Amino acid sequence: MIVLVLGLLIFLGVHSVRIVADGWRAAQVARSGEGRWKGFFSLAAAVGLALIILGYHLAQTQPVVLWTPPPWVRYLGALLTIPAFVLLAAAYVPRNRIKAAVGHPMVAAVKTWAFAHLLANGTLAAAVLFGAFFVWAVFDFASARRRDRVAGTRYPAGAGSRDAIVLVVGLAAWALFAFLLHGWLIGVSPFG
Repeated sequence: MIVLVLGLLIFLGVHSVRIVADGWRAAQVARSGEGRWKGFFSLAAAVGLALIILGYHLAQTQPVVLWTPPPWVRYLGALLTIPAFVLLAAAYVPRNRIKAAVGHPMVAAVKTWAFAHLLANGTLAAAVLFGAFFVWAVFDFASARRRDRVAGTRYPAGAGSRDAIVLVVGLAAWALFAFLLHGWLIGVSPFG
């Protein structure tokens, strides 16, 4: 569990700099340059992610069961990830109505994904992993929306065709992941 917690501290820590020290972050970018900052950020995030994956795997070898979710909750969790994939697609398709309404759809996707997985998993390692991501996403979303209000940032909505692209890409990615990749990569089939 120590490796998992260390990975979460590193990964979510670097992703929390704008929440807790935005001025310091801006000073570091100005001092070292955006490229160097992004390089350090990416390296630290990659190390944190690798430790999260290793730590979760190690913790699952001797799982501590906190609760046993009823079987139907697994399906509910899988269905709740549909909006997470649509929100994720909205983060990358420019000028769509979902991004215009939500502002930060990637963070909203992480929040939705983490909540769905908290419901569907009852181990201590899952509670630590998905709970940490959920709490981080709640704070990051609030911080980002507050920065938008202060800066007067608006996200323009474009044509309905962009919304259609978001929905098609999001639903296709969800189906691919739910029915094929989740079982192959994670070892658990959401519907199976």
